[in-house]
Amino acid sequence: MAEPVRARRLTDEEGRRLQAIVRRGTHSSVRVRRATIIMASASGTPVPAIARLVAADEDTVRDVIHRFNEIGLACLDPRWAGGRPRLISVEDEQFLLTTARTRPAKLGRPFTHWSLRKLSAYLADNPDHTVTVGRERLRQLLHAHGISFQRTRTWKESTDPDKEAKLDRIEYVTSTFPNRCFAFDQFGPLSIRPTHGVGWAPRTRPWRLPATYTRTHGVRYFHGCYSLGDDQLFGVVRRRKSGQNTLAALRTIRATRPDSAPIYVVLDNLSANKTPKIRKWAARNRVELCFTPTHASWANPIEAQFGPLRSFVMGNSNHPNHPVLARKLQAYLRWRNANARHPTVLAAQRRERARVRAERQQRWGRPRTHAA
Repeated sequence: MAEPVRARRLTDEEGRRLQAIVRRGTHSSVRVRRATIIMASASGTPVPAIARLVAADEDTVRDVIHRFNEIGLACLDPRWAGGRPRLISVEDEQFLLTTARTRPAKLGRPFTHWSLRKLSAYLADNPDHTVTVGRERLRQLLHAHGISFQRTRTWKESTDPDKEAKLDRIEYVTSTFPNRCFAFDQFGPLSIRPTHGVGWAPRTRPWRLPATYTRTHGVRYFHGCYSLGDDQLFGVVRRRKSGQNTLAALRTIRATRPDSAPIYVVLDNLSANKTPKIRKWAARNRVELCFTPTHASWANPIEAQFGPLRSFVMGNSNHPNHPVLARKLQAYLRWRNANARHPTVLAAQRRERARVRAERQQRWGRPRTHAA
């Protein structure tokens, strides 16, 4: 029996980039959907559940996962179109890219960064490997490979000494016990203010939201739970993050499996999630707490589920108060859990769309490509 398709383990930088794309949802639909697929797969969500989450065919989900395992985050921007014949070889292009990513001082040049003119001149005058390329073509090649001229930034990597062990454990429980594996996390802070989003509207007449200058309602936090085996998302809005609220959520999760067999809960490495009272209760009730490494919350399977929640409930909204916002969240959760489309229905829809595309290509005599 073949192994289930799953994305490889993410690096800290990859996890943060995917989490930002999924949570903000400000990128193109192709990038957001592909980032959701990768992050959900890397955190242990099975392919059928991911297909229902992004409303895609299972084969499409597998193709995106395989592509990520091959080329990394470059798969977020697929290149379907062709182009003119290559004028430089693959070896020349790889040497060009390697040189662009190398500090000039290491190559004997007295400056701290390349400009297009300096880089083009160095490549043309290099006796070991000469590459003749114009500045505009050089800029296009760098842009095509995701290399841009940008300011330096700081970076942060997980310093958790048990990082690999924690990630190994999360991968094991999500792969081996999906029907007994849950994910828990706090989503927020949620404030009462007009929140921009997207929506269909007449051209040049977008929906408008009022500006806000005072916020007197305070903030709330959505304590969410996701069942991997059932593909169900549920939760409740709380005033704050606390050990008492986390314990209440864990008791609710334990009640969904009333038998005596153990369950596994993936949650962030937050102090409110691992109080002595919570640890004692978990030991008595056969609940294994699988903590994500520090600064690696992207390993939590529920993170991929928060993207649609933010987009369809928080985006393009102007809720008057927190009770209304809480009711909207619960209404969306009920709709989401009741309207998860069956994989066979999705497959039939994909086949029908493929047939329509084939007829259109025959009619117009040109191929058309669509995003995953």
